[in-house]
Amino acid sequence: MRVGGKALRTAVVALVLLLGGGCGGPWNDPYPYARPDANTLYASFQEQPRHLDPARAYSSDEYTFIGPVYEPPLQYAYLERPYQLVPLTATRVPKPHYLDAQGDPLGPHPDPDRIAYSVYTIHLRHGIRYQPHPAFAKGPRGKPRYLHLTASELSGYSSITDFPHTGTRELVASDYVYEIKRLADPHVHSPIFSLMQDHIVGFKAFAKRVTQVRARREEAGKGAFVDLSRIPMKGAQATGRYTFRIEVKGRYPQLRYWLAMPFFAPVPPEVARFYSQKVLRDRNLTLDQYPVGTGAYMLSENNPNRRMVLVQNPNFHHESYPDSGMPGDRKAGLLKDAGKPLPFIHRVVFSLEKENIPYWNKFLQGYYDMSGISSDSFDQAINIGSQGGAHLTRSMKAKGMQLKAAAAPTIFYMGFNMLDPLVGGYSERARKLRQAISIAVNYESFIAIFLNGRGIAAQGPIPPGIFGHQGGRAGMDPYVYQWKSGHAVRKPMQAARQLLARAGYPGGVSAKTGQPLLLHLDISASGPEDKARLDWYRKQFDRLGVQLVIRNTSYNRFQQKMADGNAQIFVWGWNADYPDPQNFLSLLYGPNGKAKYHGENVANYHDPEFDRLYQKMRAMPDGPKRLAIIRRMVHIAQRDAPWIWGFYPENYTLYQSWLHNAKPNMMANNTLKYLRLDPRERARDRDRWNHPVLWPLWAVAGVLALLVVPGVVTFLRRERRGARRK
Repeated sequence: MRVGGKALRTAVVALVLLLGGGCGGPWNDPYPYARPDANTLYASFQEQPRHLDPARAYSSDEYTFIGPVYEPPLQYAYLERPYQLVPLTATRVPKPHYLDAQGDPLGPHPDPDRIAYSVYTIHLRHGIRYQPHPAFAKGPRGKPRYLHLTASELSGYSSITDFPHTGTRELVASDYVYEIKRLADPHVHSPIFSLMQDHIVGFKAFAKRVTQVRARREEAGKGAFVDLSRIPMKGAQATGRYTFRIEVKGRYPQLRYWLAMPFFAPVPPEVARFYSQKVLRDRNLTLDQYPVGTGAYMLSENNPNRRMVLVQNPNFHHESYPDSGMPGDRKAGLLKDAGKPLPFIHRVVFSLEKENIPYWNKFLQGYYDMSGISSDSFDQAINIGSQGGAHLTRSMKAKGMQLKAAAAPTIFYMGFNMLDPLVGGYSERARKLRQAISIAVNYESFIAIFLNGRGIAAQGPIPPGIFGHQGGRAGMDPYVYQWKSGHAVRKPMQAARQLLARAGYPGGVSAKTGQPLLLHLDISASGPEDKARLDWYRKQFDRLGVQLVIRNTSYNRFQQKMADGNAQIFVWGWNADYPDPQNFLSLLYGPNGKAKYHGENVANYHDPEFDRLYQKMRAMPDGPKRLAIIRRMVHIAQRDAPWIWGFYPENYTLYQSWLHNAKPNMMANNTLKYLRLDPRERARDRDRWNHPVLWPLWAVAGVLALLVVPGVVTFLRRERRGARRK
């Protein structure tokens, strides 16, 4: 086929554009419309956050987004270790004063038996203001602009940012009181409702009163919204514009830790009223989707199927980078920004990444600023020295990566639903079945295969570094392990098979029915890399002759099954809310049962002696007496085996060279404000790491030239001959 002159010119132009296209920047940039030198942090998330309402959110993936937005009265010092509480919106960390049963004050060092109530008084800083939000917008006459919205007025609105008018106001003490009342409102379904009703004075009575008021409103056709500010709660009261008090029963020293969590962050009444409008709920415009706070950042984009975006709050109050830390922090460059105003980063973009390999590749290309290290990528990033220490590989050092390791106050475990008729219950048959499975599921193998050794097989619910954790022989689970040659060794499979036979399932077959024992594992696994883990779980049960059916669902569906108590066996994890053993032992406290009380005891475990000891232990100061009670509680749980204890992880995080002030803080959830970027260094490295390799294209161009040039010469000769004939 002959090549026409116009087609030839078009091909040449296209080839030139293709070969010259690398001059404008990396071709693989996933943010092609973003300025390369913008002060924007790039991170990722794997699962859609279910709740962004501070009264309902209670998982690490949710705290990623609401921690930078909401400000409880206290926070954890960023650089100090061990972890220390410091003021955030409060002027100081409150100390309780004590009352007797008649409500009369006791001295500074009262007899513990006389303490009937503890009162915490919190004084707030002045001048703190909320982020811009339509809930605060005022009309021409000073009334709320968006309080009585209609569907026609919201036509085309799909996000809170679509509202043209916003407003703000100062943070006051009654906003904190309003949030505490929301925790007690049964309509909100706060996961700490069952816990706080045992501590905050008048909590139960308030919940009952709100239910009655709401029922009367609905009967009268006035809607379900109840203005909680109009209903008093004895244990939470504003005593001034900037002062409020919380009264708890007896001694509850853990309350100060809760005052650093989003549960106790302020929610203004006008925000609650704004989001209560049915026309907004119908469009999924709720507090559970669009938080409102006083923190360093605010959520500007909520698209969980693509990305979530935090931007700097223009109304953020003055806060400075810390001027002191631990020995070595100054040498590590962590105090270079001492005294400078926070935050440093203007914008944070979280992109949805469901699979580890694409995410890891983008991190290596410079398109994410920090990354964990999956098992698939471990050898590429880390070398383990002869003494067991972790070091960066040569390729990571060449890129200037920073490695930060931190022991996590965390436990991951496999749990049994104690309400399930097969694996649950407290009979000897049920205990032996769970103990047999606990021996068979070899978490030492899991740590070696999937974590590259970054973890410790757990013997109980309390991780290392938390008071009450017991190592060595004293802390060993005697139902799963035996002590040999100076360390705990998992019992042999023969012991597990004997227990299974005594439970009525010799060889994994029911002695009564002759049917194989079939168990179900409920889990949320989203990526292909999870397949190996699921196969591993099956093999552990196969070793007992037990068939394991895996029911894989979405994360939201999985959480709902757990809330309803419909799972049989499940995989779960817990990050410490605060550095106290009560936080972990509460996960096995009966009145915290997930299915019945909406608490965080997802195994729905209940033992009367454990519960009695828990009530005694939780208010005690650390010491020998408290430790003795904790040991007894752990032994009870080891006997009943509501969990296969799993493992305590060690976290490794990689940071790019252009990200500064990075120091893992396993307690705080608002650390974004301390990080600082060098966007120009990032742009240079991205361009260098992603420079297109053009020689294959030039080679193709050369081959094309060899093929095309003879045709062009022939074409030109024919054209000239034709011209001469004419």
